[in-house]
Amino acid sequence: MLQPAISRLGAQMGKDIETNTNLQNLSAAISGQRLGVDCDYDKELRRLQVELVKFQEWVKKEGLRVVVIFEGRDGAGKGGSIKRITESLNPRVCRVVALPAPTEREKTQWYFQRYVAHLPAAGEIVLFDRSWYNRAGVERVMGFCTEAEYSEFLRSCPEFERMLVRSGIVLIKYWFSVSGEEQERRFQDRLKNPVKRWKLSPMDLESRSRWVEYSRAKDEMFAHTDIKQAPWHVVDADDKKRSRLNVIRHLLNQIPYKELPPQTLTLPPLDRRKYARPPIDDQNFIPAYYR
Repeated sequence: MLQPAISRLGAQMGKDIETNTNLQNLSAAISGQRLGVDCDYDKELRRLQVELVKFQEWVKKEGLRVVVIFEGRDGAGKGGSIKRITESLNPRVCRVVALPAPTEREKTQWYFQRYVAHLPAAGEIVLFDRSWYNRAGVERVMGFCTEAEYSEFLRSCPEFERMLVRSGIVLIKYWFSVSGEEQERRFQDRLKNPVKRWKLSPMDLESRSRWVEYSRAKDEMFAHTDIKQAPWHVVDADDKKRSRLNVIRHLLNQIPYKELPPQTLTLPPLDRRKYARPPIDDQNFIPAYYR
């Protein structure tokens, strides 16, 4: 069922109207700027992840509170970037928040209430894999909120974020922009790959058939929420690997940090006292399928 739907939608869609890579490249060439730095992806990723550990330790030492929002098109690579950021970090310092659809009770709360509960304490980093901007995106396009609720969000969101910043929270917002062709390719890959198929939901298909509506919603969202205190940072995400490196590098540049001297650790002597342990056959080992 998914294959024909994706194919039909893919044939209808053109380049993402919000991203024109050719024009960007032409502009960069005219101005004499380099279009990119060629590098060994794995080597550079490892180097940046080491810097992220230093960044994490600085946030912890200084008691900073950092919130990073990841938004964008379905299949734009938000999850992959988050994974590369967090895989070498301490989950007690840096955690990911990916909330499900609100419950009936949560629908009656102040809209931002369930997100506030996940904001960081001192020395913590929180990465929102989608955030309160659901209201300006999927809820708006799919009709999951009323016009009054949507209008109120556009009015209150900038004030909410200014309040967060005034309270001392470092708020960083990323929008992952991907072309229609590249999104189509990734959807096809998800369709064929058994470990990625779960990522392809009916909502993803709906987003393809409402491409222009989502573009319009994004533009209106930016018009209201791209504020000086918490600006949007757009990520050209057509190349996954480059976008991951660019996001990590940009994130590291948002907060000045210093490398802290490593804590001196000394291993205590190994306890070598004799102790008669129970027979190993008394333990229930899992089958050794791989040897």
